[in-house]
Amino acid sequence: MPRHEDLLTEFQLFANSARTVELLMERISERLHQELARYNWVGFYLLDPKDHNFLIVGPFVGSFTPNTRIPLDRGLCGACATTGKTIIVQDVAKDHRYLPGTDMVKSEIVVPIFNKGKFAAELDVESYFANTFPAPDQKFVEDIAALVGKYMESAI
Repeated sequence: MPRHEDLLTEFQLFANSARTVELLMERISERLHQELARYNWVGFYLLDPKDHNFLIVGPFVGSFTPNTRIPLDRGLCGACATTGKTIIVQDVAKDHRYLPGTDMVKSEIVVPIFNKGKFAAELDVESYFANTFPAPDQKFVEDIAALVGKYMESAI
């Protein structure tokens, strides 16, 4: 199984040739879900270009259908979007903000993605196990989000 550094290098190399940010997001979602056993749902939420009060689901991989549209004032994804900060919940049952897509999820990390300093999207990883996201995982997911943001900034 590839380590965090190996996957990050893979994503950086792919970003150099990815034709669109959607393809980059798809590759990241697929590989994280495939290679990291506790990353049971991996996907992106994008700021709705038609209504900036909502997030819409982007590329994702996982065993359940996610919330497809989330108001910015709801859920962990909304909290991430409005604060611009990483949200980590090691036990979602203990956080009133959690907006369930399935009752199987036990922990979640949501990391903001910025395009030219403005919130544009977020990377959301959900696990069927509590306490899945220690500090090394947080840094790893934040590094991936920064990579996607850098790609967005350089896209024409």
